[in-house]
This record gives sequence, C-alpha cells and structure tokens, in this order.
Amino acid sequence: MALIHALAHSVDPINQALQRDWPEAVRMNLLDDSLSADLARSGTGLDAAMHQRFEALAAYAEGTGAQAILFTCSAFGACIEAVANKRPYMPVLKPNEAMVAEARALAGAQGRIGLIASFAPTLASMPSEFPADIDLRTALADGALDALNAGDGAQHDAMVVNAARQLKGQGCTAIALAQFSMARARQAVLDSVGLPVLTTPDSAVRLLRRLLGA
Repeated sequence: MALIHALAHSVDPINQALQRDWPEAVRMNLLDDSLSADLARSGTGLDAAMHQRFEALAAYAEGTGAQAILFTCSAFGACIEAVANKRPYMPVLKPNEAMVAEARALAGAQGRIGLIASFAPTLASMPSEFPADIDLRTALADGALDALNAGDGAQHDAMVVNAARQLKGQGCTAIALAQFSMARARQAVLDSVGLPVLTTPDSAVRLLRRLLGA
C-alpha cells in the first residue's frame, strides 16, 4: 500500500498503527509537506492545481505497484475523491472515512460526536463527510499544530485535551481526533474525559485489512 502524507507529523502515527496491528503489510511512504502549507496560504481552496497535484501523487504510487492508497491529511477530501473516482479497481481512502464509519456506529441513535482538529481547514471540509443524522460538534485545538511543529508534544497534547473537555461539556459521548498527527494525544484525551476516543490511523488500518482481505 502507498501512504501519502501532507504533514510530516502524519508519517509516524500510521506506520506505528500498521506495525502494531498489521506488521506484515508492505508499505511505502510519500511525503509532500508543501501541500498543507500551500493550502493554508493560497486562499483558493482545493482548486484545479491542487487536484492535479493529488492525481500526480496517486499515479506515481500506483505506478510503483501499490494495491491500495491511503491519504493521511484530512483537509483534501474533494481531491482524494477525484483520485478514487478514477480508480474504482483499487481502494483509495480518505484519511478519515474509516473513522467516520466507526463514529457513526458509536453515535447510534442518541450519541453526540465531538470532532477535534488542529489544522483549521480540516474543520471546513471534514464535517460534511459525516452522515447528516449524526449530532456532530467541532472544536479547533488552536495552536496545537504550531506546538507540535516546534517540538513541544506535551503542549500539543494539552491543547487537544482542553478541546476534548470543552466538547464533553457540550454533551459529546465520544471524541474523534481528526488528524493523523493528533493520534499521539489519544491516551491523554481518554484519561482526561473518560469517553471513547477514535483516531484516524487506527480506524484506517482496520478498514484496509478488511478491504485487502488480510
């Protein structure tokens, strides 16, 4: 499988999840850490140029013999959908679709899901991927990604925990961490709020195993 990353911080969480839960899977990592920076400063959103970049990354991954592609940055949903539409013969996953499905099952008829992101564009694109009947509340862990970029993982995790506490106060019954880079905070969130905590890499590995018949 090919793992395509737009943030360097996304590389370790998915590789750790695979090593823990599916160590025999053969994987390659592609990183273009200019994608998120360009999206944040361009002001043009997911335009034709960004779509072209994603198609080029996917074509390269497919050309290496990958049987599946997992994108690990959650702010590029429309670009990933376009890549997947061109490849109905292979799994092409958005980073969050497996977690969304698990959140749906957790929400049931009464539950309320709290979605936390540390990258603001994620909260512009990702909520629409949840089913309309889910009661979804969102929170931005503002400054957490900057802290992680500066090497302060503890501060990052504390900011994510603070956002989770706010969402618990709004009646959320489960917490979803929107980005692969946030998976490191899962245990801290669980310890703080005592609610089920979903992470994108763990959910994605479970789905890939099913899709590839492992």
